[in-house]
Amino acid sequence: MKSLVAEEKYRWSTAYLFLAPAMAAIFVFFFLPVLAALLMSFTDFDIYSIGNTSNARFVGLANYRNLLQNPLFWKALRNTGYFVLVGVPLSIFASMFAALGVNSKRLHFRSLFRLSYFLPVVTTLVAVAVIWRYIYHPRFGLINYLMGIFGIQPVDWLGNPHWAMPALIIMAVWKGFGYNMIIFIAGLQNIPETLYEAAHLDGANRWQEFRYVTLPMLAQTTGFITITTLIGYCQFFAEPYVMTQGGPLNSTLSIVLLMYQEGFRYWRMGYSAALAFILFGIILIVTLIQLRLQRHHEL
Repeated sequence: MKSLVAEEKYRWSTAYLFLAPAMAAIFVFFFLPVLAALLMSFTDFDIYSIGNTSNARFVGLANYRNLLQNPLFWKALRNTGYFVLVGVPLSIFASMFAALGVNSKRLHFRSLFRLSYFLPVVTTLVAVAVIWRYIYHPRFGLINYLMGIFGIQPVDWLGNPHWAMPALIIMAVWKGFGYNMIIFIAGLQNIPETLYEAAHLDGANRWQEFRYVTLPMLAQTTGFITITTLIGYCQFFAEPYVMTQGGPLNSTLSIVLLMYQEGFRYWRMGYSAALAFILFGIILIVTLIQLRLQRHHEL
């Protein structure tokens, strides 16, 4: 008995020994910065505090109170919510149906299509932004040219407060759906063919096979993609930063872009850190709700 206990302790100590370097790196480069940012959010840390931290004064919850009283914060929160509520379903549907099409045995050159759909994911955002700014150009853009063929007046996509956010959503969905498509393809390939054969023998059509076989078998994959896409879209920053700088009239200002402006344009780093933890709380709540809904659906 003692030898078994000693052997078990030896196994655990060996596991801890191998895990120690990775855990130390995570603690130093993740937990310590997060803890420092949390402490910073309770101070008025600014540009003068960078050289001498004694210049930072403890202000308690003042940064959080000021944020909740700031109309620009609520504007950025609404914009982020709009981006998430519209962009996440579009991204999931686009990636799912692209995966269904690319995974079809009737499609020739499937590898070529997979590569083509995945290329935007690995393309730098600056290059994508240059192309899409041309596509959205009010006079020479491809979209307005196609609209003009049907007699529709041109739209200033990035200069109109009503159309700027939908334009960014379309670009974000186009750029990112290829990643989720690969995950959906992996999920589709794990569905046993016998299920489709049984459904076919029972007289099920294509829609019924999709509804009663494909969708239930992809439930866990869809749940994972929904959570990761939600988290990513809640943190959207690069699209408005590169394309619109948050304009026009702050119609594309996001939470993370506001955080960047407060921290690195106005050097209100304590205020920016408080904004970061509010966003963290929002993402945590949304993720927990999604996980609960997913468990309820599985039951």
